[in-house]
Amino acid sequence: MHDPHALLQDAAGADLARRGHHLDRAALRELTDLRSRLIAERDKLRAEQNRSARSGVRPDAAGRARIQEAKERLRSVSEELGVAQESLDALLLAVPNLPHPDVPDGTEQDPPVVRRVFGEPPGFDFTPRDHVDVGTRLGILDPVRAAKLSGSRFAVTRGTGARLERALASFLLDLHTGEHGYVEHGVPHLVNRETMTGTGQLPKFADDLFATDAADRELLLIPTAEVPLVNLYRGETLQDAELPLALTAFTPCYRAEAGSYGRDTRGLVRLHQFEKVELVRICRPDRSREELELLVGHAESALRRLGLAHRVVELRAGDLGFAARRTYDIEVWLPGQGTYREISSCSDCGDFQGRRAGIRVRDRDGGKAFAATLNGSALPIGRTLVAILEQYQCADGSVNVPPALVPYTGFTAIAADGTAVPAGPAGTGALSGAA
Repeated sequence: MHDPHALLQDAAGADLARRGHHLDRAALRELTDLRSRLIAERDKLRAEQNRSARSGVRPDAAGRARIQEAKERLRSVSEELGVAQESLDALLLAVPNLPHPDVPDGTEQDPPVVRRVFGEPPGFDFTPRDHVDVGTRLGILDPVRAAKLSGSRFAVTRGTGARLERALASFLLDLHTGEHGYVEHGVPHLVNRETMTGTGQLPKFADDLFATDAADRELLLIPTAEVPLVNLYRGETLQDAELPLALTAFTPCYRAEAGSYGRDTRGLVRLHQFEKVELVRICRPDRSREELELLVGHAESALRRLGLAHRVVELRAGDLGFAARRTYDIEVWLPGQGTYREISSCSDCGDFQGRRAGIRVRDRDGGKAFAATLNGSALPIGRTLVAILEQYQCADGSVNVPPALVPYTGFTAIAADGTAVPAGPAGTGALSGAA
């Protein structure tokens, strides 16, 4: 939850304008002033009641009438205060995070701010196909049967394709828990409204969420494991010595994609249901900048291990997500589209989610502050499979497997007929003709 007094500063209005958000400062000031007046009156009435109770004087009829009148006024003021607080909260919950001062101006329509590039886009002596053509020819993607089951924006993988997905999940979890120090969690995929509000999905993105109402309980399907991982510590005070917390989970993610009709309807890029390994870090607010660089490096290392050409770009202020104050996107090269596409988004949320979820940090001197939270995809299984199918495709329609995945798959390639090419004793078996 934003501090309303901080938002009323001129600098906050200018920061929000950089990201295209107009703050109704008049409404905010009116609600803030009203709440302050009602709090002052409530506290005054309570103090008068306490003084009267402590006096020990038995009131006469007129005094009893005044006491009753004061009680009724206190009840009325408390009710007015509750209404004012609800209105103020509703306004504050709809205000996005303020961008970090170093975030460049502009929107996604402006040229990308490229921070670094890894690897050269692979060259081919044939016209590379996109992942849908590669996967359907191999028989490992079945979009027709997926549509029969659930309609558009769902996927079915089979055989070596499904095994490759499973291998990716295990590889990513082993990398991030074994080398980067994240603690793996198994978390619920259905959460309550308070949980969604804590990380900023509600009320802003209500139309993007899938909800279920069973056994008289409203629960919502998570759009990312960030939601339950951050909210594990909702309402808690963390000790400085235990920070930073590094959390990871492999979960399905469910998104209605309400604002993306007509975009990426083909293949695995934009689905209503997909799997992802998520990374979350919780730290002191003064450490979030360093933690963001660390987080991006962890996500990027997975792509480097897989040998996938990619680049890191910084989002401009007008393109930031609702909860983010700074974001680096990692974009992987897709030969079938001839362009870079987002595969991971790593965000520093500052204390935005910490305030909403009530997560505090106590320093060594006993002082308290709201915790900073960071999150990043590392990586989404579907989009990583897309990149492998496109970057590792061969002229005969087969696909080589990145060497880092061979210990997890047990095969070094998917032959043109969709079958696995087993790994030999010396790791041989990869097909020729790849880029």
